[in-house]
Amino acid sequence: MPRRFTDDGDRVWEVVVGRESWGTFYAIFVPSEGGERVRQAPLRGSSHEAAWLELDQMGADELRGLFQRSEVKPAD
Repeated sequence: MPRRFTDDGDRVWEVVVGRESWGTFYAIFVPSEGGERVRQAPLRGSSHEAAWLELDQMGADELRGLFQRSEVKPAD
């Protein structure tokens, strides 16, 4: 289930776990409204379940830090 996150600019994002083809798991930040691009940040989890658990256990400050380190997701 997606997690909701509000950034420092009061923009709301849905956060989900995604995976790249080489097996790295990412927190994917999807804007709830238009005007922003999808962002991603790597997670430490080595499986889909571990990545979700990592994301679920993050406090608000940890999630904010992850968002601040995130980068715009390249177009596929």
